[in-house]
Amino acid sequence: MELETDRRSKVRSGYAVGVTLLIVSAITFSTTGIFTKGVEAAAWAVIFWRGVFAATVTTAWVARRGTLRQEFLAMGRAGFAVGVIGAVGTAALIPAFKLTTVANVALIYASAPFIAALMAWVILKERVSRRTALGAAGSLAGVVIIVAGSLGDVNLTGDGLALLMTVVMATIMVIYRARPDTPSAGPSVLQSLFLVPLALIFGSPLQIDPVEIAILAVFGVMHAIASVTLAEGAKRVPSGQTALLGALETPLAPILAFLMLSEIPPTATLIGGAIVLVAVLLSIKSKATPVVELSDQGTRP
Repeated sequence: MELETDRRSKVRSGYAVGVTLLIVSAITFSTTGIFTKGVEAAAWAVIFWRGVFAATVTTAWVARRGTLRQEFLAMGRAGFAVGVIGAVGTAALIPAFKLTTVANVALIYASAPFIAALMAWVILKERVSRRTALGAAGSLAGVVIIVAGSLGDVNLTGDGLALLMTVVMATIMVIYRARPDTPSAGPSVLQSLFLVPLALIFGSPLQIDPVEIAILAVFGVMHAIASVTLAEGAKRVPSGQTALLGALETPLAPILAFLMLSEIPPTATLIGGAIVLVAVLLSIKSKATPVVELSDQGTRP
């Protein structure tokens, strides 16, 4: 009985840590729009410098921890897949911000809970709790309100790229849920390394203003923090809730865009974003219970 109590206590503790990491990730990722739109550099230049600095900082962090071998040499096929898929997502995300509003990218990303939950249900046979389902429905309601307020002002190419990024992120969440032993830092670095040579070929990153390079250096550090916390958090929280927590970015990104870029979101975006935020908070109120139930049924932790 004591062993069972101790096991459940550890599960709850791991869940709490996971939720915290995912919240940090969402807050950090919400700054992507202001960094991307805050510089005049083209999308490929942004991808290049963010990748260079993100890869450098992440590798240094891994080396300091003494886990270079585990993160890079032992990442396996799942880690390689995360690197490749993540590179596709980044190649879509940066130009999406250049082509449409921060609010539109954020609201499209809010559909990730449905994509991730569907993938987990089909591939992992992972049961979605009633509270998570209600949270997803609330998130959808908020997205519908935001979209209704943005009709006629959306750049279709930018929105299409944002949707591609959303599918990529949902896929990565499910991969980490299915293979929680997959390292997080190594695949993140691999993602950047895939894109750096492409950015040199298709862009002119070495010709931008040194001040903008400094800004993008900060962007790279923020991206490194966001990527690692997302991967580590996704290992501890069911896929549906992982995506719902990521939806915190939806109300935060437009607010930051308003404060830093004077990009004014419509009233519908503010209302819809508030609904998404409430849905996310309600979805995690049950804390570790869904994780314990899934673990008892043999679902991967």
